[in-house]
Amino acid sequence: MKSSYSDNGGQCIEWAPEHAAAHGVVPVRDSKNPNGPALAFPAPQWAHFVQYAKGQAA
Repeated sequence: MKSSYSDNGGQCIEWAPEHAAAHGVVPVRDSKNPNGPALAFPAPQWAHFVQYAKGQAA
């Protein structure tokens, strides 16, 4: 999934939330380098990060 803000000059990431259901991790990579390395975050920690980034952290 690519950020809806990805037309900002390439300063974005891509992530695959659907991967979490099958593997329990969410891979994240630089959208400018789709064949490069990806970081794999445990699904619960990624969900917490997204909530925090949206300003909804508890």
